[in-house]
Order: sequence, then C-alpha cells, then structure tokens
Amino acid sequence: MARHPIVIAAFILGAFAIAGTTLVAVTHAFTKERIAFNERQTLLKSLNALVPEQSVDNDMVSDTLVVSHPELLGSPETTVYRGRKLDQPVAAVLTSIVPDGYSGPIKLLVAVHYNGTLGGVRVISHKETPGLGDKIEESRSDWILGFAGKSLADPTEAQWKVKRDGGIFDQFTGATITPRSIVKAVKNTLLYVREHRDALYDRNPTQQATLGQR
Repeated sequence: MARHPIVIAAFILGAFAIAGTTLVAVTHAFTKERIAFNERQTLLKSLNALVPEQSVDNDMVSDTLVVSHPELLGSPETTVYRGRKLDQPVAAVLTSIVPDGYSGPIKLLVAVHYNGTLGGVRVISHKETPGLGDKIEESRSDWILGFAGKSLADPTEAQWKVKRDGGIFDQFTGATITPRSIVKAVKNTLLYVREHRDALYDRNPTQQATLGQR
C-alpha cells in the first residue's frame, strides 16, 4: 500500500518534467523564429536604404551570392545581395570589411549599381573612438553619405584617397586613419565589382558560388 503514493508522486513529477521540457522547446522555437524575423527585417531595412524598395522587385535577402577575395573585400567570405527588376540587374550590395580601422575591423554595406556607380555605403559595425572615428556613422555625420553616385571614373582611381593623401575625400579632425581605411575599402570593392561584374549580376537567383582571386 505504501508504494501507491510513491507511484503517484513519481507520475506527477514525470508529468511536470515533460510539460516543462515541452514549454522550453516551444519557447525556444518561437524565440528563434522571432529573432530570425527581426534580423531579416533589419537587414532588409539596411538594403532598402541603399537600393530603394521601389527600384527592385525581387527578394534581395534571398537572392545572394557568396564570393571570396580577402585582398579586395577584407574577408575570406563576402555575401552579395542582388537587386533586380523585371529580371534585369539593378544593383549588388556587398558586405565588405575594412580590416585596418583605427580600433579594429569595420563592417560595411557597399551598394554598386549595374552601371558601376555607388548606390551608397553604410557602416553596420565598428569599434572606432567615440567623438572621433565614429563620425563614419550616419547618425553622427553625413560623411558616409558622400560616396553615393561616385565610381572609379568619377573621381578617377588616383583620387580615391583622403585629401591629406592627395585625394578628394575629407578626413576627420584628429582622425585620419578611419576615413582613409574606409575610402580604400570602398575603392577596392568597386575594383572587385568591375573585375567580376558579369558573375555578380548573373540573372540566376539564389545561387551560391565562390568567385576567387585570379
């Protein structure tokens, strides 16, 4: 008779354990989906800031290409988000890395139109000094907005430098390394796009490939 309450207690504890495990699993799945959704929306917002939503009709977040050219793009692997309209290429947005920022690597989104001009550049992560190097942020100054519309032809390749080095781009008072590094990285991204233009803007959507160094 004494075993009966023990069996009941064990059953109740087991039921609670199963219920608890199920609740944790469901919560984890829901949270994971919510995080993934939020990350996608954040990325889409950043892409649309460089390639206006009305200028494309495809899903740029899904139409991607993985390329590799550490020398020009700063990372072993670089994701390229491609925009199209009526199945015609509009722009490619590359996640370029500035490896030599003053306080460490700087991650950029660089949008290049099919005609070779920049749709714009945005900094998406950095560790630059507050009040100095952080002026690369759109919220801190309009410096980063100055890349829009530029190309390797305008200005000339030789002019893709900060003014202190004989180029056309402004540097920051007391902080030259950061803008110098970003200008170089954006130029290198344009060089890469020019070299691999046909493959980058290929019409085959959602493909994954590696375009390496020659």
